[in-house]
Amino acid sequence: MAYKRNQGRRVKRLSKRDKDNLKKFVLILILIVIAFFAGALVAKTVVEKRYQEQETQKTGSLEDPEIDVDLLDVNEYSRPGIALEKVNGIVIHYTANPGASAKDNRDYFNNLQYTHKTKASSHFIVGIDGEIVQCIPTAEISYASNDRNSDTIAIECCIPDESGAFTEATYDSVIYLTAWLCEKFSLDSKDVIRHYDITGKMCPKYYVKHEDKWKKFKKDVQNLL
Repeated sequence: MAYKRNQGRRVKRLSKRDKDNLKKFVLILILIVIAFFAGALVAKTVVEKRYQEQETQKTGSLEDPEIDVDLLDVNEYSRPGIALEKVNGIVIHYTANPGASAKDNRDYFNNLQYTHKTKASSHFIVGIDGEIVQCIPTAEISYASNDRNSDTIAIECCIPDESGAFTEATYDSVIYLTAWLCEKFSLDSKDVIRHYDITGKMCPKYYVKHEDKWKKFKKDVQNLL
């Protein structure tokens, strides 16, 4: 009987030891969880601070233009969702469909996911009345500038007639938008090019046929920087 009582006490002592170990384990686990969330909070604060610093660096003398952000659906024909490697230039295009609005062209790009006619798009479209529609984030590529898709931002410009000349409203908007993008990405007017300069395509038509007008375009951009 004495042996059994001693054995019972030993079992109870072991149980108490197990309880103590369990308490220590739970305490350590709680400390680990607290440390994890504290670390996550610090990391979040650091990321937010860096983001704010980047945004501050991007802010220049030019005010943000009025932009209607109407992004395309992510799809393989017009917005593949591929990250832009780096912005090394701004490419100017024209739509080659007289009379069509910026919204018309935006919808055409978006519908390519259904029609499968071609692969085409642009980051921005400037309308005949000077309105600006953004189709693709500047952190992603567009299908506009062939082998320069990976490092340029594309701007399509609507036209009223076959000459390819921009209206005054279109011209003013695209000059300002181009200068604003140059400032945002630390570029210069020398980094502003035509689709023609990449592939030899007659685009933007009027500014390929009239080299003096293109030189003035670049000068007008530079004057805003």
